[in-house]
Amino acid sequence: MRVQDMNWQMVEAYLQRDDRCVLPLGCTEQHATLSLATDSILAGRLSEEVAGPLGIPVFPTLPYGITPSFMAYPGTVTVRTATYVALLGDVLNSLHAHGFRRILIVNGHGGNAPGQGWLGEWLAAHPGARVQWHNWWNAPRTWKVVQKIDPLASHASWMENFPWTRLPGVTPPDERKAAVDLTRLKQLPPREARTLLGDGNFAGLHVRPDRDMHLIWQAALAETRDLLEQGWAP
Repeated sequence: MRVQDMNWQMVEAYLQRDDRCVLPLGCTEQHATLSLATDSILAGRLSEEVAGPLGIPVFPTLPYGITPSFMAYPGTVTVRTATYVALLGDVLNSLHAHGFRRILIVNGHGGNAPGQGWLGEWLAAHPGARVQWHNWWNAPRTWKVVQKIDPLASHASWMENFPWTRLPGVTPPDERKAAVDLTRLKQLPPREARTLLGDGNFAGLHVRPDRDMHLIWQAALAETRDLLEQGWAP
């Protein structure tokens, strides 16, 4: 049920029986040894694996987000907060105009948080709509599994190192990186942030066994599926 595999007639027919859809949000930014598109890959894949069996359309992942602090890392693309909120508003307005009334946003990038804060404004102007903003990686049940496996986990660390975010021929370091001072990091301009972070991993190992990643992914699938099926306010 990926929208890129549908035509407009299929969407019109779907809307006659259901009003749910999924909108994945990603980012293009440094992830140490992992793909620059890690956030987009994970949000999009999770959305498709959850919504596909339920027959619910998944819109293409928004590949750019708010990530100015990483602009010293080549390949990172950032947008201004005002631009991001305006784009998100236009997308939601379009979905609403077509008849989607229950929209699950699967967000893969923490820097997109201003969109979550703004969402209440959009909902106030669209009282018949329901939108859930789901930060999949630190949602309660998924994060509990992460912490049970290894509490030292953060951006660009092992917890984002899935088979589908790794790059062929790239060997991650063996180090268990100490946590960076996030309070300090948030005060630094991009070049100084890169000096502090090095390769970009915030904390912990770069890779763990695939059996650990499978546990996280299964928890994320179940938690996201429950939201899509049962998370809607009356």
